[in-house]
Amino acid sequence: MLLVPTAEPIPLVADANGVIRISKTRVTLDTVITAFLEGGTAEEIREQYPSLELSDIYFAIG
Repeated sequence: MLLVPTAEPIPLVADANGVIRISKTRVTLDTVITAFLEGGTAEEIREQYPSLELSDIYFAIG
């Protein structure tokens, strides 16, 4: 069996002002990183920002 690596799309989008947002939400990358640096887990960040996918939060903090 041949394993072929697949690339996951990056869930980050820069808007017209250069602000980086997570996927198709209004939540900024800075918001997620700040919440993580203040001790929030990915699950806690998800509870605070329900428009985010958990996988996108893990990607952002990774």
